[in-house]
Amino acid sequence: MDKLYIIIPAYNESENIENLINDWYPIIEEHSGGGESRLVVIDDGSKDSTYELLCELAKERPLMKPITKENGGHGATLLYGYRYAIENNADYIFQTDSDGQTNPSEFKGFWQEKDNFDAVIGSRVHRGDGRRRKFVEDAVCFLLRIIFGVKVKDANAPFRLMKTALVDKYIDKLPTNFNIPNIIFTTYFVYHNEKVKFMPITFKARQGGTNSINIKKIIKIGWKAIGDFIELKKHIDD
Repeated sequence: MDKLYIIIPAYNESENIENLINDWYPIIEEHSGGGESRLVVIDDGSKDSTYELLCELAKERPLMKPITKENGGHGATLLYGYRYAIENNADYIFQTDSDGQTNPSEFKGFWQEKDNFDAVIGSRVHRGDGRRRKFVEDAVCFLLRIIFGVKVKDANAPFRLMKTALVDKYIDKLPTNFNIPNIIFTTYFVYHNEKVKFMPITFKARQGGTNSINIKKIIKIGWKAIGDFIELKKHIDD
């Protein structure tokens, strides 16, 4: 049976975390992989009670694995989770975020495509988190087209099913603390003509708590990303 690892980074999500687990644990139960699949929620050094709540929730959920680490940011936490899945011989990695913006019921459609594609990536046609976030995503996709020559519908959607072997193929091209790995994974997959499908997903407003990434941080990340993209492009064919 296919071994699935659902990877979810979390930072100061005490308001959302119980609902998150209630939403996603049935998915991992349904795709238990003979008891080997895991719902892996990685606390990125939260200052609230996120990790303590995760540990409590895991007591009656044997397929759930709470992990905590020093704060390193969303991107570093994603890479930590992906490497954890690789080290534990998962067959598939699914990633989403902990803010309740994605819909677990849409996972089924992605899973049905797993034998046809190496990666199935969400496309946020309508975004519940506002026009500014949509503008940022459009700007990112424009930069990827200019710098890498790739055309993608949504580079950074936190709703993606990937064969672990595909993630393993590209993960060592990125620094361990790279802050936007999903964007570069999407770019690599499309640039190298991997079998990728983009599927529309719903994307709600944050369901509770405060987003730690504000517009000021987005602009700072964006300026750094341009330099990172140019540098990564130099070695994309290595």
